[in-house]
Amino acid sequence: MDVTDVALARQHPVGLVELARVPLRRWRTVLGVAAAVLLAVLVYLFVLPATYTATTAVVIRPVVTDPFSVPSGGADRAVNMTAESGIATSNDVIDKVAAITGRDTKEVADALEVETPVGGQVMRFNYAAHSEREAVQGANGAGQAYLDLRRGIYENQRAAVLKSYDDTIAVVTAQRTTTQRSLPSQAADSPSPRTSALLDQLRALNDQLATLAEQRSKIASADLSPGSITSAAREPIPSSRDAAPVILVAGLLGGLLLGALVAFARESLDRRLRTTAEAVAAIGAPLLGTVRRSRGGHPDEPDLRYLALALARWVDGPHRGPLVLLSSSANDGREQVTGGLAATLAVAGHEVQLGVTPESLDRIRPLMLDAQRRNPPVEPARVVRQRQPATAPAAAAGGTAGPEETVVIPAVRKPRPYPTADGPNGEVYRSATNEEKTQAIPASRPAAAGAGTRTDGQELRIGSGTVRLVELNALPGDGLTVLDAPPALHDERGVRAAREGRAVVVAARDRTRIAELVRLVERLRAVGVEPFGFVLTGDGRD
Repeated sequence: MDVTDVALARQHPVGLVELARVPLRRWRTVLGVAAAVLLAVLVYLFVLPATYTATTAVVIRPVVTDPFSVPSGGADRAVNMTAESGIATSNDVIDKVAAITGRDTKEVADALEVETPVGGQVMRFNYAAHSEREAVQGANGAGQAYLDLRRGIYENQRAAVLKSYDDTIAVVTAQRTTTQRSLPSQAADSPSPRTSALLDQLRALNDQLATLAEQRSKIASADLSPGSITSAAREPIPSSRDAAPVILVAGLLGGLLLGALVAFARESLDRRLRTTAEAVAAIGAPLLGTVRRSRGGHPDEPDLRYLALALARWVDGPHRGPLVLLSSSANDGREQVTGGLAATLAVAGHEVQLGVTPESLDRIRPLMLDAQRRNPPVEPARVVRQRQPATAPAAAAGGTAGPEETVVIPAVRKPRPYPTADGPNGEVYRSATNEEKTQAIPASRPAAAGAGTRTDGQELRIGSGTVRLVELNALPGDGLTVLDAPPALHDERGVRAAREGRAVVVAARDRTRIAELVRLVERLRAVGVEPFGFVLTGDGRD
C-alpha cells in the first residue's frame, strides 16, 4: 500500500457518533473541568461575601425658560445622553460618593455603573457593595451628586449670561444718558436737524434697553433643574446569592460544556486510536485479532486462541522465522499479548522460545507463572505392557499364551480426584477403568510448587508444551520463536529482529497515539520491514 494512500485514508470525516464519543472517552477531562467550574461557583456563592446591587433611576430633562409651555418637536432630543453619561461618571461625582460611603475612589469607580438607554432620557445608577446600606447610599448619592453637579453647571452658565446682559445694559444706559445731556434745554417749535437726530437716537437706545431687559428676565426665570430622581434605591435589594440554585445549575452545565470543548481540544492535539478502521488506515495491514482485557488486566484467553488461529500459517509453515511483536510505546499492552500468545501456543503443544529484554523479564515472568497456574503441565503419555490370559481352546490344546499387548493410556490435564495408594518401592498407583477391566497404572507423585519450571527459572511447562525465556538477541531454537520487542520508537532492537522474521504491530484502543503509530510504520517500511498484521488491544468495541 502506498504511504500517500495511507495518509489520505487517515483523513476521515467526523460524524455525530464521533462527536459524542470523544467526550465519553475523555470523561475525566470533562468531569475535571466541570468540577473546577462548579467549585469556582461554590466559592463565589458561599465563600466570597455577597454583593448587593442598588439601582437609582434619574430622569434627564432639558433646561427651558417656560416649563409650562408645550415643548417643540425636538425637545426630547435636546439632551445629549452620551455627554450626560460622561458627567455622571466624572471625578466630582465619584468623590462625593466616596465621601458618602467612606470607600476609596478607585473602589467607588469600580462599583459604580451608569446605564443610559438608547433613545431615552432615563439614566440608571447601579452601585454594588457588600452591604445593603452601603449599596443604597452609593446609588442614591451618585444620582443626587450628578443632579447637583449638573445644576451647578447650569447656574454658572446662567450667571455668565446674566453678567453679559448686565454689562450690555450698563453700556446702553450710559449711551442714553449721554444722549439726553446733549439735547437742548429748551424745546423749540421747530427743532433743528441735530435735535431730531438726538431724539431718534434716544428712542433707539430706549428700545434696545427694553429688549435687553426682556431677554435678561427670561434667562433669570429659566428652570435650571437638570432632572429628578424618579426611583430612589431602598432596602431590600437583590444580592448575588438570591439566584444560587440557578447559578449552580448554570455553572454545572457551563462546566460540562467547557469540559467538552477542552476534550475536543485535547483530542485534536493528541489524537488517539479509536476504531479498527483508523488502525487499518494507519498501519496498512490486516487485523489479526482483538485482545480484550479483563478487569484484572489479564488478556482474554479466547481472544488469544483466535489470535493463534490467525497466525496458524506462520506457526505451521515450513519457513517460520521469529515472530516479533512491536508497539510504539510501553503502555500498549504488548507484553500481555506476547506472554498470552506464548502461553496459548504452549498449551497447544508447541515448544516456544520467548525472547525478552532484561528490563521486561521481571514483568513477563509473572505472566508466565500465572498462565502455568491456569494451565498446569500435562503428564506425558505412557506405554503399559500387560500379559493377556490364554484363551480356553488354546489352553486345552496345550498351546502357549499369546504375546504381550500394548495399551496406550492418554495423558490427562489434571489427575482424577480418586484416592491413590502407595505401592512397593514408593510407587503411586491410580485407577483406570475401561469397558472390560480395571487396571492399576503407575502415576507420578503430585508435583510440588514450581515443579513445572526448570531450576534456572527460565523454562516453564504450560499445558503440553514449554515456554523458555531467553534474551531478545538469542539464536532461534528448534521450536517457535516469539520476541517481545521494546518500544520501537525508542529502541531499534526489535526492528532489527523483525528483519529476520515477521513483524506484528500491537496497538491499544483509546491509548495509542495515531501520530506515533504512523511514525512506527513508516520506520518499519524504511528499513524494509512490512508489517504482517496488527493486534488491537482494549475493550473490543468499535
